[in-house]
Amino acid sequence: MSQYYDLGDQTLWNPSNGASRLFMSQVMVCQAAVGLPSGIGPMESDECQIDPIAFAVFVDALLAWHGRTRHAIMATLSEGFVATVLALAEKANIEVNWQAAERAESHCLKTASDPHAKEWAAALQQKSRELVRHMSS
Repeated sequence: MSQYYDLGDQTLWNPSNGASRLFMSQVMVCQAAVGLPSGIGPMESDECQIDPIAFAVFVDALLAWHGRTRHAIMATLSEGFVATVLALAEKANIEVNWQAAERAESHCLKTASDPHAKEWAAALQQKSRELVRHMSS
């Protein structure tokens, strides 16, 4: 069994029920964290619609939130979800505001003790591109 994440008539992602349940749980948590609706509608009859305008706003806010996160465990826990959301945005042809990530990244360079901190945005972009290939349409 699987579920469908659609933008109009286009299916962006068709994950298994288990992956979809986990993803939707993370959507709820991250909506609360950024204080915005995700634009991902409710799952009804194994289908949900994505509102491209609300989703674009959520994606940018989520990316900025993730970039500001200084807690190593929170950053690690959220990274896979953020990459998945970025992959959905790419499949939906939504332009992501990477400038917010770059601003957070340049702040991170001044405060992080991790020598690889400056590379997080590029790594996140790469991971999201890999996930696009795994999302069947």
